[in-house]
Amino acid sequence: MTSLETSTNGDVHQANCHDVIAAAKEAINTPLSAIPPTLPQICQQLHTKIRAFLDAPPKSEAHERTQNHTRESLKVVEKALTDYTFDELAISYNGGKDCLVLLLLFLCALHERPPTAKKIHSVYVMSAYPFTEVDEFVNISVREYSLDLHRYALPMKDAFATYLAENKKGDEEGIKAIFVGTRRTDPHGEKLHHFDRTDHGWPDFMRIQPVIDWCYQDVWTFLRELEVEYCSLYDLGYTSLGGLTDTEPNPKLLDPSSTDSVKRYRPAYELLKDEDERLGRNKR
Repeated sequence: MTSLETSTNGDVHQANCHDVIAAAKEAINTPLSAIPPTLPQICQQLHTKIRAFLDAPPKSEAHERTQNHTRESLKVVEKALTDYTFDELAISYNGGKDCLVLLLLFLCALHERPPTAKKIHSVYVMSAYPFTEVDEFVNISVREYSLDLHRYALPMKDAFATYLAENKKGDEEGIKAIFVGTRRTDPHGEKLHHFDRTDHGWPDFMRIQPVIDWCYQDVWTFLRELEVEYCSLYDLGYTSLGGLTDTEPNPKLLDPSSTDSVKRYRPAYELLKDEDERLGRNKR
């Protein structure tokens, strides 16, 4: 070996050592909050939180009703996990309050049936004119809840058809069932069940609707008891989220101290009646 080769190899070795040391220092200095949790860790944390919520003495009639709905919904999710494999299931997630509840329930149930996959199959049907706040919260959810999220700025039927086609695995069907956060007070939700196969020209899959019987206040009782982050628009008086062109704060939440030039709204969780939930939609 020549002296030049010896020198070069030594430099390479020294450079590699510096790289290892630098990487170690970076790992040590990275706050734990900046390290995304693994899917099993997420499931364990939410299972613990939700079990504590279910085991707590009810604080009110609404609290007890939400506990009962949570138990019922978890049974629906568990049935889905029995009827389908993890890779045959996906969740429709757009950052709204209802699908957030649904996602938390799904993650809780997965604690008892831990998947080998690192991320959850998920699809985001985007508004043509999305709120920045919604997209920001969806991005937070991707990181915090380990979502493998596919985004489509398409009409809903086309978005689901594209998603299902892109997730086929050779001759296998791929995704067979999708969790959706529909509730009975939503448009076309009054006659739905926990499990409904699509029809009327929709791409073929099983719709799973664990929160179909939840009322508006159940959703907020659950989210606030668990103390989880939700989209910031809800604290500005928005109660049902669409896009920029068809969504505004709910007029029922207008603060009496508002003026013509400065309008203030109370947070979404202060709305009481289900029938008032969508008063801020289709106004523009």
